[in-house]
Amino acid sequence: MARQVLLFLSVLSFGSVRGQVSYSIPEEMPKGSLVGNIAQDLGLQIKRLITGKARIYTRDSDEYVELNRDRGVLLVKERIDRETLCRQTTPCALHFQVILENPMEFYSVTVQITDINDNSPIFKKAEMNFKISESMMIGAKLVLERAVDPDVGINGVHGYELKPTDNFVLKLHNNADGNKNIEMVLQKPLDREKQEQISLVLTAVDGGEPQMSGTMQIIITVLDANDNAPVFTQPTYKATVTENSPKGTVVASVTASDADQGSNGKITYSITNAIDDDKKLFEVNKETGEVTLIGDIDFETSRNHQIHLLASDDGGLTDSCKLLIDVQDINDNNPEINIMSKTNVISEDAKVNTVVTMINIEDKDTGENGRVQCSLRESVPFALKTSTNNFFSLVTDSDLDREGASEYNITVTCSDEGLPSLSSSVTLTLQISDVNDNPPVFERSSYEAYIVENNTPGLSIFTVKATDADWNQNARVSYILEDSSVNGVPVSSYVSVSADSGVIHAVRSFDYEQIKDFKFCIKAQDGGSPPLSSNVTVKIMIQDQNDNAPQVLYPVQTGGSLVAEMVPRSADVGYLVTKVVAVDVDSGQNAWLSYKLQKATDRALFEVGLQNGEVRTIRQVTDKDAVKQRLTVIVEDNGQPSRSATVIVNVAVADSFPEVLSEFTDFTHDKEYNENLTFYLVLALAVVSFLFITCVVVIISVKIYRWRQSRILYHSNLPVIPYYPPRYSDTLGTGTLPHVYNYEVCRTTDSRKSDCKFGRAGSQNVLIMDPSSTGTMQRIQSEKSILDEPDSPLEVRNKLSFSHL
Repeated sequence: MARQVLLFLSVLSFGSVRGQVSYSIPEEMPKGSLVGNIAQDLGLQIKRLITGKARIYTRDSDEYVELNRDRGVLLVKERIDRETLCRQTTPCALHFQVILENPMEFYSVTVQITDINDNSPIFKKAEMNFKISESMMIGAKLVLERAVDPDVGINGVHGYELKPTDNFVLKLHNNADGNKNIEMVLQKPLDREKQEQISLVLTAVDGGEPQMSGTMQIIITVLDANDNAPVFTQPTYKATVTENSPKGTVVASVTASDADQGSNGKITYSITNAIDDDKKLFEVNKETGEVTLIGDIDFETSRNHQIHLLASDDGGLTDSCKLLIDVQDINDNNPEINIMSKTNVISEDAKVNTVVTMINIEDKDTGENGRVQCSLRESVPFALKTSTNNFFSLVTDSDLDREGASEYNITVTCSDEGLPSLSSSVTLTLQISDVNDNPPVFERSSYEAYIVENNTPGLSIFTVKATDADWNQNARVSYILEDSSVNGVPVSSYVSVSADSGVIHAVRSFDYEQIKDFKFCIKAQDGGSPPLSSNVTVKIMIQDQNDNAPQVLYPVQTGGSLVAEMVPRSADVGYLVTKVVAVDVDSGQNAWLSYKLQKATDRALFEVGLQNGEVRTIRQVTDKDAVKQRLTVIVEDNGQPSRSATVIVNVAVADSFPEVLSEFTDFTHDKEYNENLTFYLVLALAVVSFLFITCVVVIISVKIYRWRQSRILYHSNLPVIPYYPPRYSDTLGTGTLPHVYNYEVCRTTDSRKSDCKFGRAGSQNVLIMDPSSTGTMQRIQSEKSILDEPDSPLEVRNKLSFSHL
């Protein structure tokens, strides 16, 4: 059977392409049979089907056709029985969609199932019995049950044949629905006395190839005369029933009359339809002719019904009529929301009108009851765009921001226009994936931190903190110290910053007196690609510590000379003797200085100003006061703990300089002895101990040195021949110079492979002597290696010195 293909393409308004392809195949094709080359018919490449994860979407649960992506063809997946699938509906077709992703596309496919002659006509009853009067008039009709063939078209019931035809012939009536009413017409009077019972065979044949048939036995019992048949008041009745009407509802009432009396005039009503579905829905009261509802009637299953009713009397005479029942639709079906394809995650930088989900809406009702409108319940940056045939696409309506909302629960509500309106809802959960679109942001625009000078290197100073509104790797912040310099020195030699925590550490110990503050920049950089960053300025201020003692500028303390201030004996009370001047390089209260008189020869004579350091007399100077006055002034700062310095002020109470000079001649030497006697005793003890330990170390070293020298010479196998230079006479006639020799032996630690050098012979030595001096003569010598080998085990240097006696 030839396969037919129809192809329709259309472009949707929101960018996804939708096409329609139609195929025609016969029913009962074996599994795996080819339906059509979908890739070729749609103009798609096999690669597109594979990468797009092409799949079949069908509204029904049964899938009769499958898609082979690798070949790009549609194949029969399950056996297709047209009669089971569509019953008497023509044409019979399968409708489904082929869905592709990346980008999302769908194509509608229609596969028409053509009928083959695989069913023979069947009579509902294998045998029909009639009781008729022998007085039946020529032309009287007996209504026969028609055969049913599940096939359609030419394969359906094509004709009937009655055998034998001695008394009866068949008469067929075509109905508007394509079916035929069968009547058996009497053409020859009956004679009960000749033949009481007549047996006939009714054969129904279809028009298929090969032709198939079915038979029914007809038994006619000839009775005595009943010459009037029942007659319906009208040949066709019409009625209307609302779907979902309760069982027992009276649909219609038919009426027939019989002119006979008695049992021959008693009419019995029955339904002669051969379709089981109608018999399950309706029944007729045998006596009254009321047609009532006995099943659940559904407009979506069948919109109209046709019932054939039979009126028969006890004499076997019958008449028939049609009852046409129209089913009225009510809004009893909620819209069905079918997700064709959806994306669970979308990037926050997705463009506007990006398709997120494709939805198909189906409402089985008709008219306004089946007209559906869909909307989004929440205010979200998404919109529904519709196309034909109740297909909707959920697209982005504005820019997305994951930092504002990382997840959306989108509720799609679809309502029909029936009264009352019915609706259905579905909630779609959509995750927004992060894009690195936010740089790190510091908590402050700038930072200030304090650190006390003389800190320990590595001390934590301060912590900077930056946050990134992005997520995961894009929000992972690293801290980097920007390159800069402080007073020409790289800032990295002052501070460092922890890349992970942002903790700033001091690299060195700071000195407030050298640097009071400095600035630098720290960059916060995220882990995105490409990374984003921001900078912040950090100012470090050094806090002063009381680490400097006051320095006395005046009076100047000298080691070898003595400076004294002169006070005349006529000085009054408050006479300004001198002023102690001191400074402190610290700052603040650490540099506030106070002056106090610590010691004095006569404490009742002088005082020191607490704030200004002025030394003044506090009483009248008298002749009894000593000429030599010594004042010890202590200068203290206000730090915690405080530091101090002392200064000695020498004061001479005299009226003339010669008087002062005579008194201060031995002052310098005597004062040191008296004041530092304890110091010298301790120093002498330390020196004696040091000399003793040094002598012990020298003796041990000499012993070890000689032992090592003897070992080296023993292993080297080289003779050591001392050289004695000739005697020289000194010019002063004091006799012969003594021989003084020093030998220095040098040896490496790795065996005998070393240089060995000896001093030159005596003839190569040069003596320099000054005849007029009694000092030491020195010998200038040069060294020469006596071995040519570079691996000689020892090196000997000869040092010679002459002392003039």
